[in-house]
Amino acid sequence: MVRRVTMEGDAVSSSAAVLGFSRPSFHGATSRPGCVDDVSSGRLVTVGFCVQNLEEGGTIWLTGLVSSGKTTLARALETRLLEYGHRVQVLDGDAVRMHLTKDLGFSREDRDENIRRIGFVASLLARNGIVVIASVISPYRITRDEVRALHDGRFVEVYLATPLELCEARDVKGLYALARAGRLANLTGVDDPYEPPLEPEIVIDTTGRTVDESLTQLWGALIRLPRRST
Repeated sequence: MVRRVTMEGDAVSSSAAVLGFSRPSFHGATSRPGCVDDVSSGRLVTVGFCVQNLEEGGTIWLTGLVSSGKTTLARALETRLLEYGHRVQVLDGDAVRMHLTKDLGFSREDRDENIRRIGFVASLLARNGIVVIASVISPYRITRDEVRALHDGRFVEVYLATPLELCEARDVKGLYALARAGRLANLTGVDDPYEPPLEPEIVIDTTGRTVDESLTQLWGALIRLPRRST
């Protein structure tokens, strides 16, 4: 049976309300080598963060360029996890900017603050047993590392390593065309840097793969991640 996220506790309920959420993919996934545990009763029973199963919560953080496939893959993973009985919340970068961080621009300082706020909400939800899927560009390495530190091990960084040329060819939102025409400044990957993760738990290149194929790669990589030692 599909179970949707239920917000328990004043702090979690308040955070969800602030965000404005009612409740509510590609090529070659790799992960660090580690043990593979059984799938018990259709439920993914171990991933890389510090839990024996996803019922205890954690954050899966998808980072990459605009049009790299983050949101598409996040929604596909959300559906899979819901089907397997997990409590899930997607934090999509565009949706968050419409609610929680609409006061922020696109300077380095504002981008960092945007990621810190998303990271804090993600860590709060994760501590309360929710599987959080964050789909955000999060261009700067040091800020992603700050978010990781908030999670006390309940964190999996997934780098969508889709090449810039393919992202521009997709240009789902038309942002690359605007940037190349000089009508949009500070677009990540064009005139603002993107710093790829140095040691992400999972890397997925979405080139030449369907959403289903990408999801299969991501799912397999998740269940191969090692447990954190206690």
